[in-house]
Amino acid sequence: MLNFMKHIDGVAQRITDPLVPFLLLFTRLWVAWVFFKSGMVKYSSWDSTLYLFEFEYQVPLLPWQLAAYMGTTAELILPVFLVLGLFTRPMALVLFVFNIIAVVSYPLLWEKGFFDHQLWGMMMLVNVFWGAGLFSIDKLISAEPKKHSALQ
Repeated sequence: MLNFMKHIDGVAQRITDPLVPFLLLFTRLWVAWVFFKSGMVKYSSWDSTLYLFEFEYQVPLLPWQLAAYMGTTAELILPVFLVLGLFTRPMALVLFVFNIIAVVSYPLLWEKGFFDHQLWGMMMLVNVFWGAGLFSIDKLISAEPKKHSALQ
């Protein structure tokens, strides 16, 4: 029975291992799209954004004006890093913390959008723990240059 389970696990691993880079890319693109889109809405209706940060959102420790600028900037810049797969782990971690602050700051999210924020948080943690994967600038930067025998 144990050998059968090991065999099944081995088959499953051979099937799923080549798909991991696509999963990592998928999670990066999904989260980037969601947060970038939100940042664009904030940017395009700035008066509404300022109103929300002053009267609706309850961002801890920051003045509402600073929170509005920092939040919108984070939603516009951090997703670009995720899409490119550049500094993916730290950027995903910062966006993960930003996501937590968004949930804590806006009580209505507990009723209507908490599941979405949990999903996005888990997707960000995937990239924090496993990195950007094969399809990323991080991978290009970390790749060792190939040594040519003629140059040795």
